[in-house]
Amino acid sequence: MNPYLVFSEEVQAARAEGKPLVALESTIIAHGFPYPENLEMALAVEETVRQAGAVPATIAILDGRIRVGLTRPELERVAQSRDLPKASIRDLPVLCGLGRSAATTVASTAQVAVLAGIDVFVTGGIGGVHRGWGETLDISADLPALARLSLAVVCAGAKTVLDLPATLEYLETHGVTVLGYGTDTFPGFYIRSTGLPVDARVETPAEAAAVLRARRALGMPGAVLVASPIPPEDALDPATLDRWLQEAMAEMAAAGVRGKAVTPYLLARLHSLSQGATVRANKALVLHNARVGAAIARALKAAG
Repeated sequence: MNPYLVFSEEVQAARAEGKPLVALESTIIAHGFPYPENLEMALAVEETVRQAGAVPATIAILDGRIRVGLTRPELERVAQSRDLPKASIRDLPVLCGLGRSAATTVASTAQVAVLAGIDVFVTGGIGGVHRGWGETLDISADLPALARLSLAVVCAGAKTVLDLPATLEYLETHGVTVLGYGTDTFPGFYIRSTGLPVDARVETPAEAAAVLRARRALGMPGAVLVASPIPPEDALDPATLDRWLQEAMAEMAAAGVRGKAVTPYLLARLHSLSQGATVRANKALVLHNARVGAAIARALKAAG
């Protein structure tokens, strides 16, 4: 057993009993919503996974140990910590070696999920290639992680503030299989379709699970990205969202915001400009993805 991994009692029991597990990130708790809304959201996502027949494993690094499955007090600690940093893959050795704490991003959560033997990871939206990447080389660590880690990642596409054609081009170049769950086009987080094609369309959890099994049987590294659109009733109008985004980007350029601060800045401005509509959409898509991910985890277990 890895000395840095600590499983919660619920996750440990699920492993012993062969129950399907679903990994969940903690950055969305620490940085996605204010307290106590973030705690309520985390509990709702975990309960959604349970009701869909799987066991949630929310991941965070606390005091140098990677917690796979958080207790209620640990969830509250993450939710209430105002200065808890985000941990990408490169940060894991520092945090574990020096006994520090952090919330996990998509990349680091996927890394831990594979280390813990969890086949399905649910998130809101993946990171990707940033706009203006030709000058900054700003590409999320999520993408190379997806290129080498073998698991199914359920998301609502990539965040709309990114360069989505370049993001899909990167995934294609590095051999990541992108599936549209009930769709022929890649979703754009708050919107159901970007108009960009996916590699293949699947209609059921069993079909998504079959693709991951086949990829592994073929000896191929890397993930199967299951792009599940936000439910129609929760999606935002694309034209309206684009207007908000253009305004936010103009403000960002005037303020000189760059680097790691770009995405948090844009998401915060979208929240303000939309009067909270983007946050409501974010909640809806994460809960939907939790149901889809749990179903895929069950299908993987049923197939043996």
